[in-house]
Amino acid sequence: MADIKTKSRKQKHPDPLPKHFKSIDEAAEFWDTHDSTDYNEYFTKVDVEVDLKRTHSVEIDGKLFNKVRAIAKRKRMPADRLVKRWIEEKVRTAA
Repeated sequence: MADIKTKSRKQKHPDPLPKHFKSIDEAAEFWDTHDSTDYNEYFTKVDVEVDLKRTHSVEIDGKLFNKVRAIAKRKRMPADRLVKRWIEEKVRTAA
């Protein structure tokens, strides 16, 4: 590992970027020892849309959760998806 005090974060002349890496391990080794911001000219700008969904937790006692998990298993779905579906149905009918 390079000594941070003796080596500047940005190299004046970074190592050339290989056209192809022979393996994922070779690529990982390169990027573990190089700063990607030294190679900005090789990257293409892209627009990215991110749909961040907020999640919330709800406390459920162990016995109740075990029952929910058993029902979810019979329905072949994760327990969290089953609970979400039940809440959506209940809110829809209560509205």
